[in-house]
Amino acid sequence: MGRQASAECAINNPVIETLKQTWAELTAKGSPFAWSTQEVRGIPMRVFDTAPPNMRFVWELSAQFADRPYIVFEDETITYGEAHAMVRSLAHYLVNEHGVGAGDRVAIAMRNYPEWALAYWATIVVGASAVGVNAWWTASELEYALNDSRPKVLIADDERLERVLEVLPAVRAEAPMHIISVRSERELPDDASRWPDHVIISGAPDELPPAEIAPDDDICIFYTSGTTGFPKGAQLTHRGSVHNVLHLAFANAAAAAATAKIAAAESGAAGGDDSGAPGQDDEPAQAVIMVPTPLFHVTANNCVLHPATISGGKMVMMYRWDTARAIELIERESVNMFTGVPTMSREMLAHPDWRTRDTSSLAALGGGGAAIQPDLVEKIDNAPGDVKPATGYGLTETSGVITAVSNAFFSARPTSAGLVMPTFEYKVIDADGDEVPTGERGELCVKGPAVVKGYINRPEATAEAIVDGWFRTGDIVYIDSDEFVHIVDRAKDMVLRGGENVYCAEVEAAIYEHPDVAEAAVFGVPDDRLGEAVGAAIYLADDATMDESELAAHLAPLIAKFKQPTHVWFIDEPIPQNANGKFVKRQLREQLLAGQ
Repeated sequence: MGRQASAECAINNPVIETLKQTWAELTAKGSPFAWSTQEVRGIPMRVFDTAPPNMRFVWELSAQFADRPYIVFEDETITYGEAHAMVRSLAHYLVNEHGVGAGDRVAIAMRNYPEWALAYWATIVVGASAVGVNAWWTASELEYALNDSRPKVLIADDERLERVLEVLPAVRAEAPMHIISVRSERELPDDASRWPDHVIISGAPDELPPAEIAPDDDICIFYTSGTTGFPKGAQLTHRGSVHNVLHLAFANAAAAAATAKIAAAESGAAGGDDSGAPGQDDEPAQAVIMVPTPLFHVTANNCVLHPATISGGKMVMMYRWDTARAIELIERESVNMFTGVPTMSREMLAHPDWRTRDTSSLAALGGGGAAIQPDLVEKIDNAPGDVKPATGYGLTETSGVITAVSNAFFSARPTSAGLVMPTFEYKVIDADGDEVPTGERGELCVKGPAVVKGYINRPEATAEAIVDGWFRTGDIVYIDSDEFVHIVDRAKDMVLRGGENVYCAEVEAAIYEHPDVAEAAVFGVPDDRLGEAVGAAIYLADDATMDESELAAHLAPLIAKFKQPTHVWFIDEPIPQNANGKFVKRQLREQLLAGQ
């Protein structure tokens, strides 16, 4: 788990000690989650001994669940058997009709329709990588990503097609791209096709197309921005995705085993007594997981779609987030795991339907994408039934979770994000790059097989973010003597709005395109619902005038709506600067909020 905690600083909490003991047992040599050091892309890293070679192997394992429901979308249900037939059919179409294979890319641009998951699996099992396109992007943002990633095929729903068709000539000027439409009746280019034309169940091939997939081949490209504001396509690998699945399985196994030990100790039973556990021949109940966040993020794709599939779970998807509808589906489908952003959990607990609907099936309520505030941990703990809080912390660049914590262990450390997963090494550094002592604040850096290769077409950004295998997260943390990670702040200039990253430089660049803007500073504003909202301070050129509606109209075609400022100040003096000429945003924000 990284460096050892000092004895003099250890917090004597039996709940935490039990978890750490269980953790050590599960990772010991010969245990289910044992690891050894191997060379990965030229860097020595911790690798699970039992890791499958690639995610195609994971998909093929799920064929054993053919009769189980796999995806529920509103009032539609697709079984594992039906999903496998459709994936085989689409995979052959991609290979035979469009030459998609190793090293190629297929972009997926749609809301959380079942077709997103099916298109994803069909792409990655043939050795190509899936490009997860942000469904909220404007036409110009879509154009940028498609030109950057250059997919052979784009699979898109009606809303995304409308935007893509605006810029299709510019995209195809860079490289040819076939379009497959999903749930759309709009007129298409002559060379485009529709999903039902070739994705069939009856008559689907019996086998997937052959493919050779190495552990460190790309599996998907997910776009994440940096302080420059330009989206960067992060290259996630099969090995990284496999290790994220195993990290999540490990976190669940460790929590369950430690909880059983605590319960046995409290009841006076022997610690090794497993008489209450299901027999080896008993099939465990199917996990039912709600997926309210977009599949183009690692939170939903890597941390829900992947583990749900390998375990034969059922995923419940929604057309869009609606609190009442979510509670209704939890009752109807007997959802036992909810993985969303904390805002969603908070809204459900506050909704009147929470007290009238049967949500007793829920065992875990939480997710990632933003920190779960301590008061929400307590609210979940005190909610009716057996629901427990859970969270994980990670980034696109780490293929999913770096840390995880749940149940009584989260309640014992409600300000933490949990323990670092077993195959990550970690260190906390100061501004000079020197490692800081336990308990002191600094930037978290991690190394392991789940760290991405880098960013496509961005060697400089890759070299800056990953040095000798160490990825700089940009998050300021401290790690307590029990090795729990506590997130303090972000070194990167970013607003985390309801789980969506909004990069201030990108918004500022869009604001600056207005000729009347002299100076602009964008920053996060505390928001009870979203965690943070986007705020902007604008200093106008001499004799210029502007109001919020004019600003919104200017930004509408440039950046997605979720990035647009909802708190705007038109200030009378230039934005304060430090000695280096940089805006002092923290000081500015404090002054503006104090006067609000």
